[in-house]
Amino acid sequence: MQPRSERPAGRTQSPEHGSPGPAPEAPPPPPPPPPPQPAAPEAERARPRQARPTGPMEGAVQLLSREGHTVSHNSKRHYHDAFVAMSRMRQRGLLCDIVLHVAAKEIRAHKVVLASCSPYFHAMFTNEMSESRQTHVTLHDIDPQALDQLVQFAYTAEIVVGEGNVQTLLPAASLLQLNGVRDACCKFLLSQLDPSNCLGIRGFADTHSCSDLLKAAHRYVLQHFVDVAKTEEFMLLPLKQEHWAPLDSPSQAPSGLHGSPSPSPDLRSEGPHPQVLELVSSDSLNVPSEEDVYRAVLSWVKHDVDTRRQHVPRLMKCVRLPLLSRDFLLGHVDAESLVRHHPDCKDLLIEALKFHLLPEQRGVLGSSRTRPRRCEGAGPVLFAVGGGSLFAIHGDCEAYDTRADRWHVVASMSARRARVGVAAVGNRLYAVGGYDGTSDLATVESYDPVTNTWQPEVSMGTRRSCLGVAALHGLLYAAGGYDGASCLNSAERYDPLTGTWTSIAAMSTRRRYVRVAMLDGNLYAVGGYDSSSHLATVEKYEPQVSSWTPVASMLSRRSSAGVAVLEGALYVAGGNDGTSCLNSVERYSPKAGAWESVAPMNIRRSTHDLVSMDGWLYAVGGNDGSSSLNSIEKYNPRTNKWVAASCMFTRRSSVGVAVLELLNFPPPSSPTLSVSSTSL
Repeated sequence: MQPRSERPAGRTQSPEHGSPGPAPEAPPPPPPPPPPQPAAPEAERARPRQARPTGPMEGAVQLLSREGHTVSHNSKRHYHDAFVAMSRMRQRGLLCDIVLHVAAKEIRAHKVVLASCSPYFHAMFTNEMSESRQTHVTLHDIDPQALDQLVQFAYTAEIVVGEGNVQTLLPAASLLQLNGVRDACCKFLLSQLDPSNCLGIRGFADTHSCSDLLKAAHRYVLQHFVDVAKTEEFMLLPLKQEHWAPLDSPSQAPSGLHGSPSPSPDLRSEGPHPQVLELVSSDSLNVPSEEDVYRAVLSWVKHDVDTRRQHVPRLMKCVRLPLLSRDFLLGHVDAESLVRHHPDCKDLLIEALKFHLLPEQRGVLGSSRTRPRRCEGAGPVLFAVGGGSLFAIHGDCEAYDTRADRWHVVASMSARRARVGVAAVGNRLYAVGGYDGTSDLATVESYDPVTNTWQPEVSMGTRRSCLGVAALHGLLYAAGGYDGASCLNSAERYDPLTGTWTSIAAMSTRRRYVRVAMLDGNLYAVGGYDSSSHLATVEKYEPQVSSWTPVASMLSRRSSAGVAVLEGALYVAGGNDGTSCLNSVERYSPKAGAWESVAPMNIRRSTHDLVSMDGWLYAVGGNDGSSSLNSIEKYNPRTNKWVAASCMFTRRSSVGVAVLELLNFPPPSSPTLSVSSTSL
């Protein structure tokens, strides 16, 4: 017989729905009530009752006891969802406990949200300020629309910065100390930099203490000075430090913002501004020629000539007149009435002409006005010019950008040149003499990296190939070489300011395949070939006395070697000693007056070139005794080791190499390399 199932207490089954059967048993009698307890004191009754331990709840699951076994839950959307909910409550006016009044606008919000995002509001609502107890607060000196956008940002963490709001949003974000929004505004303004508005943006950044934007805008002004000097903003600059009124209406937006072509007096700020004097006196000004600075100064003066003519002498002291060509000095500066009528300006003009008339004394006459400008941000670029390979002579050129570790093809010369002398003077590259496959050359051409073009210069007085070339005090020196008939010991000097070649004292020895380098204000002619033997002798030229004197001879005989100066020492690498191609390297110390050997190159090289760049020596191209090379290796004087560098596109022996400091490289357009051959 099966036991009868129990039914839940307090429930009976209805006869009409249940199965027929015997009547249910009577329930057991209830237990007797507990005896009465004495009344507890009032404090005891107020204390919350402790839950009494009970047995397992009805329907509970029995769990295993494992020490340290838990599950951690982290909702990645919790913060987002919570702020979305709070933003909706703000829009509906729920639980808002602060109303911000600015101008005629009311903005409702929650104090805790504002205080959690903005140090400004945190101080307002948590310190003992009267606003911490108020439900209505009035703010001043902040744009209503910008404040509304920033309050919304506190809830959503999103904001759009553009032309229409950046000039009101940045000051508001600075006031509320919302640095992320402030940085976004600066990033937008940085992307808007243009010659037409960079001066205004710089002043705006200065007003609101945006140091990174201020530096970037000022650097942009210096790097694009030629274009900046043609803008209305530049014409309206003060001569010296002044204070300017800040923006007071969107209609005064800077050029390029709101689509307005007008200048931006609003962004000229209340703080110190890069005045004309500061700009034109900067060593970091990026100008192809000092003529650009002179023209900028004259344009600024003539914009308000009656008021500004008094400033001409002060401005002309900032223009580096000695670096202007003689033709420009006489044809433009001396002919300008604003300059000619000032005695101080006449003295400056005389100083410049004296600098031109005494080229051998330029090392002594040097001053801040004779120092070439070097643009901030410019980097070294190595140019490999001409040369030959197999039975071809090259007119093409290529350049190596160390920052990108890449070679680029640049404009070809007008003539093919091997055994060429190459040097940099100012911001131009000069290719001097050489051999074109038919004859030795006296012609010279210069490369302009801004236009990526070669231009003819005045020819030397003598044909020279296998010559040595170097630059000193803005002058170009050419020494020795071969004229097609004999080895030369003659030397001459080119002055780009006057466009003239002048003969100087001849070397004591005839030198073909010679290299020349500048060290401590003197020129060194190193090794070479005198038509009968390869030379170990070296002589030094002192420009102030115009004479050559012998110095200590090298440890090895060398012609067609590479010569360069690094860290106050004269290095000679490779070459030919009359029996073989060399990889040995030695250096000369002027203080010690002696040569010492250093680590040899990895490859034997002659007819290569050597140049210093970024604290390294670069040995470029050449010939290893059997074939022309496109390989490069560089020497680290700190480790005394040579390592391989990126190869050139073209094999080049008898190549000329020099370095220019350039801001923008490669040039916007480079011609296609054309390969042609000429018999050596």
